[in-house]
Amino acid sequence: MDKRKNNGGHSTKGFAGRKPKAKEIKIAEELDKVADLNAVFKALFERVKDNDVGAIKLWLSYRLGLPKQSIDHTTNGDNINASITPISFVKSNDD
Repeated sequence: MDKRKNNGGHSTKGFAGRKPKAKEIKIAEELDKVADLNAVFKALFERVKDNDVGAIKLWLSYRLGLPKQSIDHTTNGDNINASITPISFVKSNDD
């Protein structure tokens, strides 16, 4: 009998990815029941005027967008051409 089905795997099946738009709308509606959006923005802006750095960062990230982030996964900042060893092909004696 095939025992692969007992290996677990696919633990995120059905849970991965972005939540459905309907769920996002429902969450937004629940938040609107708790606080008026304009009141929240006014409170945030008051903190911006008080020079709260976290509030300023939040305000700017929504107003201007976050800067593009670049992540170097492979070279640790080194020049990629310097770290590559050239490949040379040689004819074998077996031919």
